[in-house]
Amino acid sequence: MKRFLAIYIGTEAALARSQWKQMDDEERKAREVAGVEAWMEWGRANAASIIDQGSPLGKTKRVSPEGISDIKNSMTGYVVVQAESHEAAARLFEKHPHFTIFPGDAVEIMECLPLPGQ
Repeated sequence: MKRFLAIYIGTEAALARSQWKQMDDEERKAREVAGVEAWMEWGRANAASIIDQGSPLGKTKRVSPEGISDIKNSMTGYVVVQAESHEAAARLFEKHPHFTIFPGDAVEIMECLPLPGQ
């Protein structure tokens, strides 16, 4: 089995499209409850493929030759899964609650490659 890092992406455009901020508190809370339950169900259904459940991501620091700076990116969380192929890993995230219930934009999946020489 191959390992894959899946990054949950959330953009301001997706947030606007979902009209998340326009919902009243009651509607938003109901969506949050439904979304958490759907996410947990996704986790149960794919438990055999999940290596690291991951977590939400906080603010970002960038370190470069110029020093350390605060930046903003669109990564909101991650999970590590295993699958036979890149395509199979991607299929795990079809209709994921991140973007079907919550105002997420997408999930980007990349293979975790072995270190050279190992």
